[in-house]
Amino acid sequence: MSTLSLPPVLTSPRDDAIQLYRAFKGLGCDTAAVVNILAHRDATQRSLIQHEYRAMYSEDLLKRLVSELRGKLETAVVLWMHDPAGRDAIVIRQALLPDLTNLDAATEVICSRTPSQIQLIKQNYQAKFGVFLEQDIERHTSGDHKKLLLAYVSTSRYEGLEVDREMAMKDAKALYKAGEKRLGTDEKTFIRIFSERSRAQLAAISAAYHDMYGGSLKKAVKSETSGKFERGLLTILQCSENPAKYFAKALHKAMKGLGTDDTTLIRIIVTRTEIDMQYIKAEYLRKYKKTLND
Repeated sequence: MSTLSLPPVLTSPRDDAIQLYRAFKGLGCDTAAVVNILAHRDATQRSLIQHEYRAMYSEDLLKRLVSELRGKLETAVVLWMHDPAGRDAIVIRQALLPDLTNLDAATEVICSRTPSQIQLIKQNYQAKFGVFLEQDIERHTSGDHKKLLLAYVSTSRYEGLEVDREMAMKDAKALYKAGEKRLGTDEKTFIRIFSERSRAQLAAISAAYHDMYGGSLKKAVKSETSGKFERGLLTILQCSENPAKYFAKALHKAMKGLGTDDTTLIRIIVTRTEIDMQYIKAEYLRKYKKTLND
């Protein structure tokens, strides 16, 4: 199940560049060779291969891949060629473009990333697209969903594991008063707490909520909010407790029933492989009694 069983990579970036060049030659592209090389390389290696390829053949490997590959394979490989933060920036940008709008995808990526990951995404976003991430969120989202995303990308949060139990109880009480205890919902309180608290703290708030009121915070979010706003809150909450479980569920949903949601499948596998795929695979097996590979 682990990727550790792969044979060690003995080729150099230069060898890989030569092999890729050969795969492009002749009639049609040898896609198996392309996949075999690139899928077994990490971000640093891929960057070195691109550098070698340009030096040897005076052309951009990424552009060549776009011209050689088609369809879903092209989508996956081209996305894979970027480093994690650059890739996330591209996914968010495409998800926010008016003709391709996929706010669920943008919400998933933004609300599942750590503060340091978000900082890198923001830098990449501006460098690649000449616009601030916040400006695009402002332009292409609305209502409480927009307020949540803007607060989430602009608030710096603690990333350690220490929690303040007393504060967790106070926040749990504030969320109860803002939601289940009243008619209507005080969305501002949900946005403030969900965007300002660390992952560990939010998990502690969730536990305190259950202890104090007997119900789960997740259920409260589901009954008190809706649409994209609800999705954002749930993503933040579930990723604070167990990101691997969140992504295992999302992958299962993308593949169950007739047909496959390829966009989601490609996005999650390509963006999580270098982060926590072994944990996602373990969660998937535990939850669905089937390996993710199967």
